[in-house]
Amino acid sequence: MHQPSLFKSFFLGGFECSTQRRRDGHRLDVLAGTRHDQHASADYAALAQHAIHSVRDGMRWHLIETAKGRYDWQSVLPMVRAAKAQRTEVIWDLCHYGWPDDIDIFKAEFVERFAAYAGAAARLLRDEGIEAPLITPLNEISFWAWAGGSVAHFNPTVRHRGNELKRQLVRAAIAAMRAVRDVSPRARFIQVDPIIHVVSRSTRRRDRLRAEQLRLEQFTAWDMLCGYRHPELGGKPEYMDIMGVNYYPHNQWYANRQDIPRESPDYRPFHELLADAYQRYGKPLLIAETGAEDEHRVPWVRYVCEQVELALRQHIPVEGICLYPVTDYPGWENNRHCRTGLLGYANVLGQRPVFAPLAEELARQRPRLEPHPVHKALTV
Repeated sequence: MHQPSLFKSFFLGGFECSTQRRRDGHRLDVLAGTRHDQHASADYAALAQHAIHSVRDGMRWHLIETAKGRYDWQSVLPMVRAAKAQRTEVIWDLCHYGWPDDIDIFKAEFVERFAAYAGAAARLLRDEGIEAPLITPLNEISFWAWAGGSVAHFNPTVRHRGNELKRQLVRAAIAAMRAVRDVSPRARFIQVDPIIHVVSRSTRRRDRLRAEQLRLEQFTAWDMLCGYRHPELGGKPEYMDIMGVNYYPHNQWYANRQDIPRESPDYRPFHELLADAYQRYGKPLLIAETGAEDEHRVPWVRYVCEQVELALRQHIPVEGICLYPVTDYPGWENNRHCRTGLLGYANVLGQRPVFAPLAEELARQRPRLEPHPVHKALTV
């Protein structure tokens, strides 16, 4: 059985940090919406009470780069210092769908500005004593390309340019990783995208081939980062350092977009999808996002843990499971209260109620998946 060792704890907490502009032009700032930006220290301490010492968190590029090459770190520096004080290990998203308004994402300037910002972020972390930062350069390149470049769901809110946007995001991620490594050679990178399964109910060969094409699309950004596709972008296998896979209850569907029920014979067990990913790239895996809403939280996490245990027993190097979001959050489209978290909304003192059934499930699962409560000391 594989023994995870990459992160400080096997269970991670993910703080939703989306900053995209919606189709109506409104910019999201979910870190502000959950008040995690105000209460980061209390949030990290609260997770530590549940033996969660590693988290995903985000820097908000649009707040940081106030003008070209001018960086204001006041939105993130207190979070960096709070994590250090609480001995919490952070995977920093440098860009979670949002960027400064003065940049055209399809122009070369986007790549240049993002690389410069990434290098500056690495210097900030180095100056705060973090010599081996954990970085996700751009969150969910494939999903972003589809949502923003193919169906105009959020920024850049265009259609029929998904492949172009995907290539541009890969260019930017590669340039950013080079800039970070120039500052911090020991940096580690987690490349995050959804892992999916798609099938067709049709018996027609054309329909089945189309479903398989949709399924294989999940790998295109990862393939580009590795240099397997479009090598002119500069991809190399080393850029696929750690593979972050996002997996939710809706990640398997029929070609008509109807979800595949988990009890259906068409539903592939999650451990098989993990095996496919590992066989394709041979990289360590992080379940970078997973979770469900309301009463589905506990059975879903139980299922994911059971499947990860099967993968570990097959010597597939799954290094952790990130509960995402680990706090309740306001919905992207309508600000509704999405009850997805281990922790609820904060009160005026920064205290959050605990969803006890999920806390109890994590306590049951931890001895099976994390035999040693803390794998390694936080590198600072």
